[in-house]
Amino acid sequence: MTPIVNIEKLRVTFGKGTDAAVKDVSFAINPGETVCVVGESGSGKSVTSLSLMRLVEFGGGTIVDGRMTLQRDDGPIDLAQADGDTMRDIRGDEIGMIFQEPMTSLNPVFTIERQLTDGLRVHRGMTGQAARERALELLRDVRIPEPERRLKQYPHELSGGMRQRVVIAIAMACEPRLLIADEPTTALDVTIQAEILALINRLKRETGMAVMFITHDMAVVAQIADRVVVMYRGDVVEEGPVADIFANPKADYTKALLAAVPRLGEMRGKAAPEPMRLVGDTSAPKPLTPQDHPEPLLEVKNLTTYFPVKGGPLRRHVANVHAVEDVTFTLNKGETLSLVGESGCGKSSCGRSILRLVEPTSGSVIVDRKDILAANHRDLRLLRRQMQMIFQDPFASLNPYMRLSAQVAEPLRNFGLASGSALQDRVAGLFDRVELPRDYMRRFPHELSGGQRQRIAIARALAVSPKLIIADEAVSALDVSVQAQVLNLMMELQADLGLSFLFISHDMAVVERISHHVAVMYLGRIVEIGPRAAIFENPQHSYTKSLMQAVPIADPAKRKLEGDLNFRPIPSPMHPLSYAPAQSLYDTVAAGHLVLRDIERTTDANP
Repeated sequence: MTPIVNIEKLRVTFGKGTDAAVKDVSFAINPGETVCVVGESGSGKSVTSLSLMRLVEFGGGTIVDGRMTLQRDDGPIDLAQADGDTMRDIRGDEIGMIFQEPMTSLNPVFTIERQLTDGLRVHRGMTGQAARERALELLRDVRIPEPERRLKQYPHELSGGMRQRVVIAIAMACEPRLLIADEPTTALDVTIQAEILALINRLKRETGMAVMFITHDMAVVAQIADRVVVMYRGDVVEEGPVADIFANPKADYTKALLAAVPRLGEMRGKAAPEPMRLVGDTSAPKPLTPQDHPEPLLEVKNLTTYFPVKGGPLRRHVANVHAVEDVTFTLNKGETLSLVGESGCGKSSCGRSILRLVEPTSGSVIVDRKDILAANHRDLRLLRRQMQMIFQDPFASLNPYMRLSAQVAEPLRNFGLASGSALQDRVAGLFDRVELPRDYMRRFPHELSGGQRQRIAIARALAVSPKLIIADEAVSALDVSVQAQVLNLMMELQADLGLSFLFISHDMAVVERISHHVAVMYLGRIVEIGPRAAIFENPQHSYTKSLMQAVPIADPAKRKLEGDLNFRPIPSPMHPLSYAPAQSLYDTVAAGHLVLRDIERTTDANP
């Protein structure tokens, strides 16, 4: 079989440096095959994919050696030598790419429809109604609710998971012969992730499309890969069929990588969270000591947040999006409560409402006995020293014009906590804590990988020593080894300083490992809440069960078939102004374990 793409001895450098980001990398991808490229942040995975698209040159990279042969209908072509016009014809048509950070890969000033139909107009000559119908079909394929309304929206109006699905739809619009997917499921919850993986597999079967899948999630690798390429510091250290890599890894780095992967069910029977296992560390993690008499830090009661929907020629208020609906929970000092659920279920809106980054419609939020919703702007600013947030998209939350040291120092300056040499020492110490070299302090965000940018965001949140940190997908962009280091750091700080975390995540294995309590959200409501062991070992709500069923397992022999997954339609959270939502009523299963009663009756009144 002739490979669609054959990479031979690829070498890429940046700037005038002699150290190569990619060194003599060679592998091929056959038609209908999925090759997963795995490795730590900075190992050269994304640089290799950007080289195939010849986009690495726009980021200061230079392809100094090697061949990248693409098989086209009119014969093979070396992409390393192709001119600009040829590459413009290939990009988006013969090679599609899903980029790692959806907010930065979408144009903020164009509607979703314009961005979905761009490639169709350029490469397929489709215009008007035909292009619109194809755009709607693509949005339905990637499971975006209300696709007709989404076409008219802009990227900032969508959740992180929805933006990622739009990026996936754009990449697949022209049915490319090669799909390069750079961390395509990092922002997606497990149910949507399972559906996207099933969609990619179906397109691969039907069209013979080849897939280069870059990821740090070894469970996803086990579910989708035919072959695996393991990279470390710019080199390929191991390559082989997925079953061989998982069952009998040869390279020490591959063995360490697989050993560090958190697996669902590892915490069964354990009373307290455990630190993550680090890459290369064979010792058993020691569980954290549970608190005897925990005190409440955060008390949320009947929190409700609506977003107005305007329509008609006069842009009148015609409906509301019920993002957060009657949410109640308590988070104790020194504990972690995890919020899990599908993209668009209201997890991030709930976190932002607690900090008043969006104004709640009603409810009560008490942090350390202080009423957040009743505070004026001056008091709220002082209270925010006690509450910090780690945002989902690290590139969008960092200032592209400021050096990293200035961004980490900014909250310390704002609150007058340090100045001069003491400030520099504090910043350097924060870089040490998140495992970043001190010489990175003079860099800008675009000079870092996605995982490194997220570590900067975490350092900035830790700078003012808050009591509460809301971590919105804080480790979703991190590879296994860095994820373990950052989560262990968060647990260490929790034990030392009594920090509390509201941990918003879709990674169920990580949630099981670090949580004291878990709340499952669906359509803005908490459908089940309780101690971690109760939720994972005795789920009661049908939605919680389907969520657990969709979690990928890091074992190629236990792949989930498409028929095994319960893909339910996602109802709309938008309701007319006359809609009166039902009150959330819960049944008690056990101490602290509550299950929402009759969720169906709260979702029947969609317009």
